[in-house]
Amino acid sequence: MAKNALALRYIGLVLRHRLAIVLVTALAPAIWGTTYLVTTEFLPPHRPLLAAVIRCLPAGLLLIALTRKLPQGSWWWRSLVLGALNIGAFQALLFIAAYRLPGGIAATVGAVQPLITAGLSAAILGDRLTLRTVLSGIAGVAGVSLLVLRANAQLDALGLGAALGSAVVMATGVVLSKRWVSPAPLLATTGWQLTTGGLLLVPVTLLTEGAPPTHYTTDNVLGYAYLCLIGAAFTYALWFRGLKALPPTSVSFLSLLSPVVATVIGWLALGQGLSPLQALGALVVLGSLVAAQTQRARTDARSAPVARSASAPAATAAPPGTPVPPVPPVPPVPPVRENV
Repeated sequence: MAKNALALRYIGLVLRHRLAIVLVTALAPAIWGTTYLVTTEFLPPHRPLLAAVIRCLPAGLLLIALTRKLPQGSWWWRSLVLGALNIGAFQALLFIAAYRLPGGIAATVGAVQPLITAGLSAAILGDRLTLRTVLSGIAGVAGVSLLVLRANAQLDALGLGAALGSAVVMATGVVLSKRWVSPAPLLATTGWQLTTGGLLLVPVTLLTEGAPPTHYTTDNVLGYAYLCLIGAAFTYALWFRGLKALPPTSVSFLSLLSPVVATVIGWLALGQGLSPLQALGALVVLGSLVAAQTQRARTDARSAPVARSASAPAATAAPPGTPVPPVPPVPPVPPVRENV
């Protein structure tokens, strides 16, 4: 009885600890959902790649300046690969998809990212691909389509390829970020990726959008400052911290919060309509998030006491009449601390 009580207490601690990490990580895609509002209301029109460069490059340089850490050894090329996947290539492909496809189609195709992440995690990291994860991913795509897809949407082959490519490169970046664990502080590795991704975007921006404007309004400056400090430096630090503590598939599912937040903000702040089907889509997306997170949380909680006992040395048989020592209390799970 005492052992069962201790096991239940330990499982409760694990679940609460995991829930706190999930909620903090979820702030990143939730804040990314405000990008549409900031872009349309504060930034110059028809300059999405310029916004991506100003959002990422100064934020990365700021984090590098604060941490005073540069990559060492293999982390020079790993930072380049991760920065290209998570930032540079992802933003460029997303830009192409946004220009060649209606926003609803681009968002729906991008919603397959958790499924791709789950498949890559199984192939690269050896994670178990469960039926519940697959069904949750399909439900997430269906929910996003109800949320943002319109009946008059037109398809474009290049746009569809770019949207799918953005999901693939982001999923690959998420999985490799889990596989490659940097010994440097979290803010330093975040800064490396933002800087390399932003640098890769500079020539693409100049070729597609031309030279940047020479005049900026106060609203423009405020919008760019928000995207840089909050939408990049702060959120990507939370995102990569979550990737260190959580499975990549669980983190990837949280990205589905972005279209939900964008739709709700458009309804509340911009007076855009919210139909019953859109509300249903939001509920389906949230349901898929809960299903994906609770499955892994239960798995981790059940395996934690088992792993704990398996790592302990086997007990030798005591002679009859030997008093049984009291069971020591289970220590609380320490919070995850990052060297930032």
